[in-house]
Amino acid sequence: MKKKDHVLIIGSGIGGLGAAALLAKSGHKVTVIEKNDTLGGRANIFEKDGYTFDMGPSWYLMPDVFEHYFSLLDENISDHLDLVKLSPSYRVFFSNDKELPVVDIHSDLEKDLPLFEKLEPGVSPKLKEYLRRSGEQYAMAKHNFMFRNLGFSMDFLSWKLIKKGIELNPFQTMESYLNKWFTSDRLKKILEYTLVFLGSDPAKTPAMYNIMNFIDFEMGVYYPKGGIYEIVKALVRINEKHGTQFIRNAPVKAIDVEGKRAVGVTLENGTRIKADKVISNADLWFTETQLLDKPFQTYPQPYWDKVELSPSAFIMYLGMDRKIELLSHHNLRFGADWKQNFTELFDQPRLPEDPSYYICKPTETDPELAPPGTDNLFVLVPIPPGLNLSEADMTNYRQKILDMMKVDLELPDIEDYIVTERDFWGDDFRRDYNAYKGTALGLAHTLKQTVRRPRNQSKKVKNLYYVGAGTSPGIGMPICLISAELVYKRITGIKDPHPLKSISRS
Repeated sequence: MKKKDHVLIIGSGIGGLGAAALLAKSGHKVTVIEKNDTLGGRANIFEKDGYTFDMGPSWYLMPDVFEHYFSLLDENISDHLDLVKLSPSYRVFFSNDKELPVVDIHSDLEKDLPLFEKLEPGVSPKLKEYLRRSGEQYAMAKHNFMFRNLGFSMDFLSWKLIKKGIELNPFQTMESYLNKWFTSDRLKKILEYTLVFLGSDPAKTPAMYNIMNFIDFEMGVYYPKGGIYEIVKALVRINEKHGTQFIRNAPVKAIDVEGKRAVGVTLENGTRIKADKVISNADLWFTETQLLDKPFQTYPQPYWDKVELSPSAFIMYLGMDRKIELLSHHNLRFGADWKQNFTELFDQPRLPEDPSYYICKPTETDPELAPPGTDNLFVLVPIPPGLNLSEADMTNYRQKILDMMKVDLELPDIEDYIVTERDFWGDDFRRDYNAYKGTALGLAHTLKQTVRRPRNQSKKVKNLYYVGAGTSPGIGMPICLISAELVYKRITGIKDPHPLKSISRS
């Protein structure tokens, strides 16, 4: 790639910002085009009545990947983010459980083992061995697969990597894998909840994702003071330092193709912007089916008709007039019928009857995000993508969740405490992020969609690339930063499958 090449990036999500910074630092002209007024994609933010709400991601996991990414840019992450390790990492509410209705997980095995012994007496040796193996598999996955372009399908052509891949248990599901290790349903729920971050059903998710348990229990859960949006701010600062240009409020109408080569984009207002290379961080379905003419689509609509999507979400952003004492920073409420909940999300789509849901109370760690003596709450309920909901459906379901919170949080008057509220549904994901069927995350991490995840380069259009959750390696902020590194390698022709050491001007 020539030093003076102009790279145009559609979308300013974590992956888009990550790729922009790497390319700009290496000396290329980079322009990021964002349809919304706020940069960050799904890692969005809004403020209302003195309350500051992160709208999307809320968990800071895999700190090693964040540190690695910032080091590529010769940046010390501590100069940009004031990270706090949470303790407890999260609180779990077991619905209808008289014995242990509320438990705390600390990501500190010495603190957590007494709890796990209550859940399953004698489990300590098994859990230690399970996490030891998970740690080995995490290191193996990072070294052999996560930082490698083309993904598992091409890598498996190597016998050496076939053997490594088999060690990751790709052909077992997480459900069957955990059943071989543990008997306690409550313990297995705690170990399976991380699959929510992958948008998958434990009965369909490859057992290789047991690495998430090592990430959770051994690496811990962190929080950047000021909120998750501080990550976006840091990436924007670094981009501006290296000359990246941002164009906001500029929806893209089409990717311009001449002679089967991407040459720029046309905005909805008719403006054409030329470029030598185009990277799309927009929703991959939207990129392929809406921004490209049919002859240039690598993943046309028939492909999307067959995919398995991660759930959508119903989210309430609630500003409360007081402290909600029973809540920790992260809180997970598990429905009584775990399998039925997943059936309603994936197999028989409907609004879940007894949903598992998540509440983030960032003011537990960061009280400045709300007026003194108050809390802000982020309440997320996974729901199936593509539901056609009426106003009455949404009103009734909102009330259902509030009624559940009254019982779970022992707050019968919780509605009286709400002083500001914003609700967010699947249609909002479609409108704000062009998300296919309103999915909150994208493609679920089933075995097929892990092994054959869309490549980060178009097969039909030269100089067109993809970055973010829709392509390899997948979903999540740290994974999207790896995706940024992979597309940088792809564009610059770097073949090394392992993590880069640094990025410098050539």
